[in-house]
Amino acid sequence: MISVDLAFVEELEPWLQASLGLAVLLAAAYLVRTVVQVLLSRVFARLRTHIGPQARWAHVLLHPQVLKRVTQIVPPLVIQIGLPAVPHLMPVTAVILSNLAVALTVMYVVRALMALLDAILENHTIHGNTQATQSSSIKSYVQLGKLLLALMGTVVMVAALIDRSPLILLSGLGAMSAVLMLVFKDTILSFTAGVQLSANDMLRVGDWIEMPQVGANGAVTDIALHTVKVQNWDNTFTTVPTWRLMSESFINWRGMAESGGRRIKRTLRIDATSVQFLNEEQIRYLSSIALLHDYMADKHQAVRQTNEQMQSTLGTAAQVPANLRRLTNIGTFRAYTQAYLRAHPGVHPNMLLMVRTMESTAEGVPMEIYCFTATTSWVPYEGIQGDIFDHLMAVLPEFGLRLYQSPSGNDLRAGLAAAARPGPSAAVAD
Repeated sequence: MISVDLAFVEELEPWLQASLGLAVLLAAAYLVRTVVQVLLSRVFARLRTHIGPQARWAHVLLHPQVLKRVTQIVPPLVIQIGLPAVPHLMPVTAVILSNLAVALTVMYVVRALMALLDAILENHTIHGNTQATQSSSIKSYVQLGKLLLALMGTVVMVAALIDRSPLILLSGLGAMSAVLMLVFKDTILSFTAGVQLSANDMLRVGDWIEMPQVGANGAVTDIALHTVKVQNWDNTFTTVPTWRLMSESFINWRGMAESGGRRIKRTLRIDATSVQFLNEEQIRYLSSIALLHDYMADKHQAVRQTNEQMQSTLGTAAQVPANLRRLTNIGTFRAYTQAYLRAHPGVHPNMLLMVRTMESTAEGVPMEIYCFTATTSWVPYEGIQGDIFDHLMAVLPEFGLRLYQSPSGNDLRAGLAAAARPGPSAAVAD
């Protein structure tokens, strides 16, 4: 029966034999691919599930997408091997089909390597819970690797299709280096910037950065080859070219988050006309405040000793109040503010804390509060800052101080109405 079938095939026309041979070869190629795919999906997939998470390289190599791309290499390889066995195949046709199979093989190999790079990136992202993996992003390197693979694969595929050496094409590309540098200028700049950002640990995924010149103020969500994606606090996204992060300045708030404290730097503008010396009654009242008790006792003793020395030195001139040392309400309030901040549970106890009076301006006497909260979270930070200044503004009258406030239209109307209202002052004027 087999001899009859073979004889029947031999009696066919040569072109028909070649066509039939190619059809059988194509069917055999995809049959082998199916067998290999089933083998890989069953054996290696089970092996991947039984391997522990410590063998990260095995999870990369046995990634389903990598295995799928590897099986696609099988058909063109089978065609290359089986082409010589096809009967009556014209030499020109054999060369064309062989070159096409080689080009397809290169394409599928490149796709498999790209899938391997994607698997490395995915594994790095999933297991990126260590300090070493958090400090850098490999997405830009993966994208550059895929770009280089695509370029090299294209050169080899074109060389295979035209049946020439890849070196000939590469020598021609060398003459076009100026054009290639111009085309890939942004890619080269971005890759160089990405390497510098990663080497100097200047940027990580999750960092809060602020770059006003591009409208970026939020958390970094992605670091790619060409762009860095920032999710702003209003939930919008800003895409920043990677090279701009090296050529221009930006603020990275990671140091604040890692320090454990967030800075408060705000001023209270005190009305200069409310600044005065304390009298004895005010001193007794302020001494009854728990936060000021020790301060007032020490200051009162120091002032008394100084004044006693000055009285013995100046004689009768010591009766002039300007020649004596006296406590002021603004100085006492400054001491109270510092003691209040040190006792506040929301203020970091081990970081710089300072209350200072700055140069007077047309808007009053600025008193700056400089300290750090014990938390870096935004909402608790604003709550602590609000509580501190609510209390300080409310306690100002206890020291005989007032906040400076520019007169509003309502203040002017009230003043004019009071001046027009008849009263004792108007009667005296008459």
